Amino acid sequence: MDLAKYQVETLGECSIESPLKLPVSSGAGMAGYVSDSVRIHARIECQEDSSESPVTLEKAGPRAKIYFRPGYTRAAIVTCGGLSPGLNNVIRSIFMQTYHRYGVKTVLGIRNGYSGFNPKSKHKPMLLTPDIVDRIHTMPGTILGTSRGAEDPKIITDTLEREGINILFTLGGDGTLKGLHSIWQEIKRRGLKIAVVGVPKTIDNDINFVYKTFGFDTAVEEAKRALDCAHAEARSHPNGIGLVKVMGRDSGFIVGYAALASRDVNFALIPEIPFELKGKNGLFHHLEKRLKARNHALIVVAEGAGQHLMGNALAEKDPSGNPRYLDVGEFLKSKIQEHFSGKGIQTNLKYIDPSYTIRSVLPNANDSIYCDNLSRYAVHAAMAGKTDLVIGQWHNVFTHVPIELATAQRKTIQPESTLWLSVLEATGQPAGMHHRPT
Repeated sequence: MDLAKYQVETLGECSIESPLKLPVSSGAGMAGYVSDSVRIHARIECQEDSSESPVTLEKAGPRAKIYFRPGYTRAAIVTCGGLSPGLNNVIRSIFMQTYHRYGVKTVLGIRNGYSGFNPKSKHKPMLLTPDIVDRIHTMPGTILGTSRGAEDPKIITDTLEREGINILFTLGGDGTLKGLHSIWQEIKRRGLKIAVVGVPKTIDNDINFVYKTFGFDTAVEEAKRALDCAHAEARSHPNGIGLVKVMGRDSGFIVGYAALASRDVNFALIPEIPFELKGKNGLFHHLEKRLKARNHALIVVAEGAGQHLMGNALAEKDPSGNPRYLDVGEFLKSKIQEHFSGKGIQTNLKYIDPSYTIRSVLPNANDSIYCDNLSRYAVHAAMAGKTDLVIGQWHNVFTHVPIELATAQRKTIQPESTLWLSVLEATGQPAGMHHRPT
């Protein structure tokens, strides 16, 4: 076990007294500073006779000594990738913590993702102020703009150095974090004292060692609304079928949790569990049985599910370098209609794709609170000179996760997990809808 990959990089010794004036020890009647020596176990379960050293993550929180002198510090915030509920909340909370609590008076907003660092884009940074961020948490989207795609780390580092930026906060998912790690490597190569800290933003909730990304709770809530509508449509027509496609390229967390929240879903289809359409154990066979028994059915599918059924034509890539997945929603709609029409069975299928609606709404209460917590912990980490990390939450404790660890693999639903068992029990679907060996 390589325990070194669980260690967070730092810019150097912290010698400046924190301006937060928190208690140094416990028993003061309020939460205080956190020591670097406090670690959180990565695993809940372990064997009693295991001789392996425990895998741990560094606990997040304010440090008594910080690295950066607030009055001389300049920070920047950038939002990358697709929209997710809570982006403006995070921008506002990072600013408020940096500006008011630590006394950093220059906080820049980089426009339109990593491209905003390239002078050729002509996207001038926005100087954030209390008046500018005052009400942005009541607005969906991001006031800074966003974009997909990589930018040359050398160009980004040039801009950071030229603008005198000491801290960079990046809001994004897997691709954004990999880009941030590349930026850190260039910063390190040049020997610069610039901290880079990620705040995990991906609606798919697929970042390793991060229990939940911001916007995920809201996405599940909005997906459930779509499922409720599809269920109403299905129940109101003979042989009614509601089909809903939601986000989830490689991870089916939105499908799984939305199915559990709905309690009306009959088939939850995710990328982690391959399924077939035809045959005695295929989706069509079980869908027919459901319609005969109850006269209606509700299906929810993740965007990355069933790609193998469409020929795996994934040669084309998006600006972030990810394969462009084919539209499984339209594919299933067409194939279901074709199947039942061929058997002379009339169905009433209603297809709903709420993906962009889900992305562009305001965060719910849980996500709003979570956005604020992630932001404050990101500022604490950066001011203490910690770098090349993303803020995570593990066992209900906020942690520092090295970016290489967070992006080493995508977090997915494991077929043997209790989560997937709960989904199977809630939907009543078979554990696997594929051809059984003869």
